[in-house]
Amino acid sequence: MASSLLLLPQPITNLTSSSSGTLFFHQNPQHVPSLTSLKITRKTTLSISKPFTVSFALTESDSSKSIQPSSQTLLQELADCFDLPSDYFAKLPGDLRLDLNDAAFDLSNGPVLDECGQELGETLLNISQAWEQAETSTSSTLANKLPELESSLTDSARSAFGQRLMSAGRRFQSMGQYGQGELQKIAKAMIATGKHLSASSVPTATNEESKQETRMLKFGELQVEVTPAKAYIGAVIGYVFGILSWELVQGIQAIPDSSLQYANDNALLLAKSLRGALIALFYSSTILSAFTTVGLFILARQLESKEK
Repeated sequence: MASSLLLLPQPITNLTSSSSGTLFFHQNPQHVPSLTSLKITRKTTLSISKPFTVSFALTESDSSKSIQPSSQTLLQELADCFDLPSDYFAKLPGDLRLDLNDAAFDLSNGPVLDECGQELGETLLNISQAWEQAETSTSSTLANKLPELESSLTDSARSAFGQRLMSAGRRFQSMGQYGQGELQKIAKAMIATGKHLSASSVPTATNEESKQETRMLKFGELQVEVTPAKAYIGAVIGYVFGILSWELVQGIQAIPDSSLQYANDNALLLAKSLRGALIALFYSSTILSAFTTVGLFILARQLESKEK
């Protein structure tokens, strides 16, 4: 046994570990490393690598959270998009002005005060009125109030506000490219902000049903909510107006030409042309009244069936 130990060609090397994790080999003929020292060195290497892995995971998760902007930041970016020349909306072509009016209607139609709250609802109504009147400076001033109002909104009001922003933003998007792309910037900001507000809150089922069932008719600044009772009343009024128009046209046709006396031929021609115009007018009124009566009656039945 002793002779076999003396015939070893080279001494066994010593395995050590530095603080940086690099392995060094030292030749030492008088020292033989044991298995215990090797195990201790391996454990030391593993314990050094763990803190770096944990800190990297925490840093990555924190950076992903900081990327998402807040609602107030998005609303402020939207307000900055309306920082335009004071005559920008007034100089828009006629077709784009119509699209702007449609965007104003989508932003504030229906029960906006009930859905978005008193303060925000009045602000949206004023913004819509500014768009309809092409007042760029007024709309910019009102838009700068939106970030301040966001913190006081309820979940349902925040969701309704987001839906209105997306609907109005699509109107701006349909305007196409104009000028330096200001309208498309507004559309992009409104849609992004609307999606963020709608995703951050879930409206109640009652609010969704009332919004789907409510239908509004707008005549200039006048907004009328359509209900089954109002539709039936409109159908009755249309029917009565149709009967009156029919009776008038029958009465005009029943008057014989021989019963009237005219001063000359010119007066006769004028009277005949006037009579023909009145007959055509009252016939048209009768036909329109009939279509209106049938349409309102069908609409009332549909609204009744949805309520049930």
